[in-house]
Amino acid sequence: MNANRARPAADIRARIAATVSDALGWIEAHWLQIALATVAGIAAYLLLNLLRGWGVRLCRRGADTASWYAIFGRALARTGQIFMILVAARLVVAYSNAPPSLATTVSTLFTIAAVFQAAVWTREIVIGAIEHRTRDDERRAAALASAFGIIRLLVTIVLFAVAVVVVLSNLGVNVTGLVAGLGVGGIAIGLAAQGIFADLFAALAILFDRPFRLGDSISYDKGSGSGTVETIGLKSTVVRGSAGEERIIANKKLLDFEILNTTRRTRNRLKFDFVLGYGTPPDVVLQVPDLLRDAVEGEGHVLVHGGLNGFAPHGLSYDVEFESKAPDFPPDARDRVAAAILARFRDHDISFAYPTQVNLIAEKTKPTPPARPKP
Repeated sequence: MNANRARPAADIRARIAATVSDALGWIEAHWLQIALATVAGIAAYLLLNLLRGWGVRLCRRGADTASWYAIFGRALARTGQIFMILVAARLVVAYSNAPPSLATTVSTLFTIAAVFQAAVWTREIVIGAIEHRTRDDERRAAALASAFGIIRLLVTIVLFAVAVVVVLSNLGVNVTGLVAGLGVGGIAIGLAAQGIFADLFAALAILFDRPFRLGDSISYDKGSGSGTVETIGLKSTVVRGSAGEERIIANKKLLDFEILNTTRRTRNRLKFDFVLGYGTPPDVVLQVPDLLRDAVEGEGHVLVHGGLNGFAPHGLSYDVEFESKAPDFPPDARDRVAAAILARFRDHDISFAYPTQVNLIAEKTKPTPPARPKP
């Protein structure tokens, strides 16, 4: 029993002795190449430290901003010392004819460090890109501040899961079963939390597409709902209705509707319909478009259409449509334009038609007696 226990220990000592002997022989045979490669490795390490320091300075320079130079600076600042040391060691081993055992060990460690370092860089750039997207909208960034934590967690889980699979694959491990298990587990989680993930991705769509912002007046569901956006959360959006009520709508459901953002419109339109009597003289009918244009433009608006549009049962049917030069009309625009039209019509003795109805009443007569039968 003791002999069996001592045999593995002896094998380990023999391997260590062989490795040390190979290393000493390698150093004696290739000392010049090792020296040159060491100098190159030290230079590479110092260069990486210089880049890392430059990234730290960029982070300090753009501490309160989300510009691209600050984003890449933050990614460089996340460069680890272990990765930089293994980069230098990889250069030394590659250009100095190292023994196979040493070269394999350094190469494996370098691969592991490089994969995880790439995951860290990618995470910082992705999170920075999201912050860069909201840098011009402080209210939007504040509204989705709670979402950044879960977004960072999800990005970290995905990237490091991929990194683990890549590392195991490079180490010669069969990752087919692991990938299949992760896929099945992901499908199960996705089905269980389908609604949550749908609203989360809808929140990200609001973040990047910006169909509306905090404070915007919107209408949705073909005008059946409207209000002012107060909060954009991770799962739902809060809209304050016109009557003061608070409407909480799931992000996915809200994006499924056609959204009308009235805050971002560049102009607005109003339209009046009216009818003139058939007794209006033809020369006056020809003056009506000019009168409508004068009334609308006199109030500072742009006439779109003003004139006859058909013959109604009780008169000549007209409409006047005009639009604002600003994003919206003044509160009294409708009243002022209507008063201007009435004033010009009265100056030209033009009157509106009124629905009329003619009732015909038959004369009251005695009923005719029935004819008598003949004898």
